[in-house]
Amino acid sequence: MPEGDTVYRLARRLHAQLSGRAVVRSDLRVPRFATADLSGATVLGTASRGKHLLTRFAPGGAVEVPTTLHTHLRMDGEWTVLGPGKRPPARLWPDVRVLLATDGPTALALRMPVVELLPTADEAQVVGHLGPDLLDSTRSVDDRVAASVANLSRRPERGVKAALLDQRNLAGIGNLWADELCYLRGHWPWTPVGEVDLEPLVRLAVKMLTFSVSPTGAMQVTTGDTRPGRQHWVSGRAGKPCLRCGTRIEVRAEVPGDPEQRRTWWCPHCQPAGERAVT
Repeated sequence: MPEGDTVYRLARRLHAQLSGRAVVRSDLRVPRFATADLSGATVLGTASRGKHLLTRFAPGGAVEVPTTLHTHLRMDGEWTVLGPGKRPPARLWPDVRVLLATDGPTALALRMPVVELLPTADEAQVVGHLGPDLLDSTRSVDDRVAASVANLSRRPERGVKAALLDQRNLAGIGNLWADELCYLRGHWPWTPVGEVDLEPLVRLAVKMLTFSVSPTGAMQVTTGDTRPGRQHWVSGRAGKPCLRCGTRIEVRAEVPGDPEQRRTWWCPHCQPAGERAVT
């Protein structure tokens, strides 16, 4: 599943390519909105909220009020943008869920599991449940951190990794970031939240995601080493030696149907059970 920084960068790309463009043809290939027509509207831009994408339109044509197209990639969704005059290959058509042809590029949402159209004034219906977006530059870092810590603290008995993955607490952290953050702060992933110093953990999350989306940052490289097999401390490295201490990295399988038990990687030495974070 894409992480918040991946979706943030996608939103930035869609915004740069589509904002200000007039829609000349639209096709929403989902039953609920199959008859919707966005032609005549103008794309105002695309923003991310955690792992959600919000593409906003100014009224025009059949669009009478400011309108938002809400999409969520989940595991398989993808947006692609074709240059002016280009048509998608025939092999892509079965996967198209949204087509937005503008007076410039054409955007396609492929295999998109969530496609919703709603008045922009009602966006809270689809993203209002989310905690603070860790990449929301309209809020200060201190505000994002404080609000996230307050949310996480409401269930002190919950395992720290599961709490980090709960988008109602803070938005944007996926499995990779949760495992890497637990490693960097020395937390066994199942340590109860009440035993964790949350403020530096969340502050590190903001710092690392912000660096990941910066022009000079290395996308989702947590070690500072971009060589294959060395980009991450623990994620995806089961059975390999810890890059810090040499201990064999462990993995616990995902429990189907249990959102509290995602596939998890950790170093038993750097993240010992029952130990507090290292500094």
